[in-house]
Amino acid sequence: MSSAQIEIQLIASLVAVACAIPGVFLVLRKMALISDAISHSILPGLVIGFFITHDLNSPLLILMGALSGILTVVLVEYIQKTKLVKEDTAIGLVFPALFSIGVLLIAKNANDVHLDVDAVLLGELAFAPFDRLLINDVDLGPKSVWVIGTILLITLSLLIAFFKELKVSTFDTGLATALGFSPIVLHYGLMSVASVTTVGAFDAVGAILVVALMIAPAATAYLLTNDLKKMLILSIIFGVFSAISGYWVAHWLDASISGSMTTMLGLVFLVVYLFAPNKGLISVVYRNKQQQKEVQLLTFLLHLNNHKEESERHINHLNEHINWHKVKAKSVVELAEKNNMIVIDNQIISLTEKGKVFTEKAIDYIITNDDSKIESMKKDFFLFRG
Repeated sequence: MSSAQIEIQLIASLVAVACAIPGVFLVLRKMALISDAISHSILPGLVIGFFITHDLNSPLLILMGALSGILTVVLVEYIQKTKLVKEDTAIGLVFPALFSIGVLLIAKNANDVHLDVDAVLLGELAFAPFDRLLINDVDLGPKSVWVIGTILLITLSLLIAFFKELKVSTFDTGLATALGFSPIVLHYGLMSVASVTTVGAFDAVGAILVVALMIAPAATAYLLTNDLKKMLILSIIFGVFSAISGYWVAHWLDASISGSMTTMLGLVFLVVYLFAPNKGLISVVYRNKQQQKEVQLLTFLLHLNNHKEESERHINHLNEHINWHKVKAKSVVELAEKNNMIVIDNQIISLTEKGKVFTEKAIDYIITNDDSKIESMKKDFFLFRG
C-alpha cells in the first residue's frame, strides 16, 4: 500500500469522524435535511471569500463559508416561523437560491480559477495527497489532513466542553432554558460546527459525501441504540468503516472514491435497517405479528370468559363466533393450550385457573385503562410468544 493510499484513507477517516459528531445531533434534532442545505449554500460564501483574498487556501474562505451556512439556517427558520410553509419547503426554497447565487458568481467572475461546481459537489479524494502543506520547504503532509484535523480537534473540544448542554437542549429545550442554558446559542453553535466541517471537507471529498457522512452513520447508529454516547461512538465507527471499505471498493472497481464510499454508507445502513435487533424492519414485522397473536389470544380468552354455554365454547364454532378462519382459530387455540390458559375436554374449551386470572387482569386494564396495570401484564404477554 503506497503512502498516497494511506493518506487518502486517513483524510476520509478524519472527515468521517468530523462529520459524525454534528451529524448525530442533527439526526436527533430531526434536522438532517439542513446538512444538505448547508453543504450547497456555502458556495456563495466561498466565492465571496475568494474575491476578497484571491487565495483558495485562505482561512477566510472557511469563515465566509461558515457564515453562509449560518445564513441558510437563519433564513430557513425565519421562513418557517411565518407558518406559511413547512420546514422542508423552506429548506427547498433557501439553499437552491443561495447555491445558484454562488454558481452565477463563479460563472461571471471566476471562470479562470480552480473553484468550480464539480469540485464543490463531488470533490476528488484521489488528488488530495498532491496538495501538500509546505513550510520552509518542509513537507508536512496533505493540507486536507491539517484542515480536517484542526476542525476535528475543535469539534471534539466543543463536544467535551458542552456535552451536557447539547444533550439537554437536544431532548428538552424547556428544561435547558430552566437550567440556564441557551438553546438558541447552542443551536447556532451546532450549525456553525456543521458549516465549518462542510467547508473544510468539501474540497477533498465534495458536498455529496459530506452530507452522506454526516447523516448516514448517525441514522444507522440511531437504529441500534438510544444512548447518546454509544450513538456517537457507533456513528464514528460506521463512518470510518464505510470510508475505508469504500476506498478499496473504488480501487478494485476503478470507480469514483466518493461514490463508492457513499454506496458503502448506504449498504451499511440497509443491513442495520433490516437486521437491527429492536428497530430493524425484520424485527418490527416479527414483533407486529407477535402482537397480533397476543391480541387474538386475548380476544379468544375474553370470548371464553363471557360465554358459559358449551355451544359457544365448542372448538368447531370459533370461526363462526369470533369470525376467524380455521387456520387462525387452530393456531390461537394451540398457543393458549401451550401456555396453560385453556383445557379442552370433548372439544369443549374451558379456561384454566391461570387463564381466568389473566383474563380478569385484562378486563381490569380495559375498564380502568391504567398504564401501571399493563406493565405487570407484559410479563404474561411474553408467555404467549412461545
